[in-house]
Order: sequence, then C-alpha cells, then structure tokens
Amino acid sequence: MSEDDVQKAQPFRVRAIECDSHHPIIAAIDLGTNSCRLLVARVNVAGVRTNYFRSRPKPLSWKVIDSFAKVVRLGEGLHNNDELSDEAIDRAMEALAICRKKLNRYHLHSLRAVATEACRRATNNHVLVDRAKKELDLHIEVIDSDEEASLALKGCSAMLSPHVPYGIVFDIGGGSTEVILVKLKKDGRRRPGYAVPFDVVDSISVPYGVVTTTEAAGTPIDTMESHEFLQSRIFEELKGFVEKNNINQLIQNDELQITGSSGTVTTLAAFHLGLAQYERRLIDGMTISYEDLYSVIERILTMTREERLEQSNIGFSRADYVLTGSNILKAICDALPIKSMRIADRGVREGILIDLMLEVIRM
Repeated sequence: MSEDDVQKAQPFRVRAIECDSHHPIIAAIDLGTNSCRLLVARVNVAGVRTNYFRSRPKPLSWKVIDSFAKVVRLGEGLHNNDELSDEAIDRAMEALAICRKKLNRYHLHSLRAVATEACRRATNNHVLVDRAKKELDLHIEVIDSDEEASLALKGCSAMLSPHVPYGIVFDIGGGSTEVILVKLKKDGRRRPGYAVPFDVVDSISVPYGVVTTTEAAGTPIDTMESHEFLQSRIFEELKGFVEKNNINQLIQNDELQITGSSGTVTTLAAFHLGLAQYERRLIDGMTISYEDLYSVIERILTMTREERLEQSNIGFSRADYVLTGSNILKAICDALPIKSMRIADRGVREGILIDLMLEVIRM
C-alpha cells in the first residue's frame, strides 16, 4: 500500500463524530490468522454504572455504531518457514487501512488492536507491527494464547446460563482452537458484560486452526480417511483435558453447558437454518442440538468443493476452511458429548470492548 493510499484516509478526521464523558466511543480490532475484524461502540456510562453491582448491564449500556470484517488469510504459507508472507502482510494492511478510515470518523476515547496466533508464530511479525504503526498510526499488540482465550471468554460470557454450574467456551480460530472450562458462582459481585460471576477452572490451546491445518495438509482434506485422521488427532489433544477435569461426570450430572464461537460454528448454524444470506440476529445466541449439528457436519464433509462453492452461506473464502473447521468441531463434539450447544457470534473484539468499558466507568 502506497503513502498516497494512507493519506486518502486523512480527510475523514475533519468530520470526526464527537463523543463526551457520558457517551465515550471505544473500539477494538482483532487481527486473526484468517480475518481482520473491527467493532466501534458508544458507551452509556450512566447505564453501566446503574447496573454495575446489581445485574448484567442492559443492552443500552453500549451500542455498536460501526463494524467491519474482512478475510485476509494472514496465516497463509506460515507453515513453510514460520514467516508472514509479503502478500499476506499486504492483505492485512489493506484491511487495517479500512479500519483506520472508519476510526477516523470518531473522536475515540480508547482503542485496542490485537493480533493472535499467526503473528504469535511468525518470526517476522515486527514487519507488520512496524508498518501498521508507521503507515496507519495503529499500535498492534501481539497477545499470547492465554490472553486470547481470556478475551474470547469475556466476549462470550453473556451466553452462559446462571442455572448450569459449569460451562465450556471454545473458539475455533485460524491458527489454533481455544477451549476454556469455567465454574459459575451463585454469589459474588457481578461485572459489566457478564451474566454471572465465574472462575476459570482450566483451559487448553489446541494447535489446530482452520487456516494453519488446511495449509499444513498440503492437499485437500476431502476424503473420509483424512476426516477421521484429523478428528482422531484433535480428539486425542482434548482427551487429557477432559479426563483431568472430570468433564464426563459433569455431563452425566447435567452440570455442563457449552458455547461455541468462530466462523465455523456460525457458518454451520447459518447452513442449518438455510439462510441465503448470513443474519447475525438469527445466529448469535441460538441453541443447536448435537443431532442437528452432526447432520450439518456430515453434509459439509460429503460435499464436493463445487457444491460448497454454490452455498451462499459458505462463500468462496471459506469453501476449503469450512472442511477443516467441520472436522475440528466434530472432534470437539465427540470429546464433549452433551445434547446441545449455544452459538456465539462474538469473541475477542467483544472481550476487548468489555475491558475498555470497565476502564471508562472507573475514571
């Protein structure tokens, strides 16, 4: 991207939308292995403080006023030499430039931009970080897997039911899959953005993501043998986590709930509903039975690539990755055999916004 392209963003600054201490504007960028995502929200400080010690904040406590998401395939080719390719960096910079143009429309109270697995693994991540700072005035933090899992958990925490004592939240990312076990508390101080207080019991980062695993395979994962092999590898990764935390006993006692977050689970949920176009309001918060989920996974895994490309709710950019994602999801379901799971179209970005909102109300 040339300097001329960056300079074109500057005129937006003169029309920046004002915010005040009562309604500050906050923003979050999540630069993942496959996608770049932005959320901008306006906080109702009085609404948050009113509900701080009583219950989960009302929806009016904050309102998303702008968003953006684009597939950048940052992790493409990463398995070859643990470096981000020039092409991948350019795609990420193009997406970040769009984010910067959007952000320039607002007088921001605070912004946090993070990069996850692809940048963690890349030995040359400084190239992208330095370019983002120099060309776009964006400070990109490369966060570790624990921080990523924590943010994803915060982002999905509103999906947890207070009536089930334990919960698992998982996120199938582009470079890895994060699985977190929490114990919900019936008493204790409530926090903005959370349905109920909880403690993290344990977590695991499984080194299989839709981009890196697809790339590392070298050939399409499109046979039953390759499906079964991949599923068994991921199942084995999860087996120790399940045994260590006595999860099968929790399932038998009906004491466990599961929430799934990622492009894979939301895509499969849209496919299950037969949506011609993706509609977040129909997906975020929906519950899907394992029976229906297994049926959708089987349909995806038995489709040809041409048939997947014809599905508008899968799209060209996910035609290959949805195969890998479906295998990862199947392994998770096999390792955590309950009756249903909740779908969350949220994650790291929302977790960042919750943290920024807390900073706002503490001032």
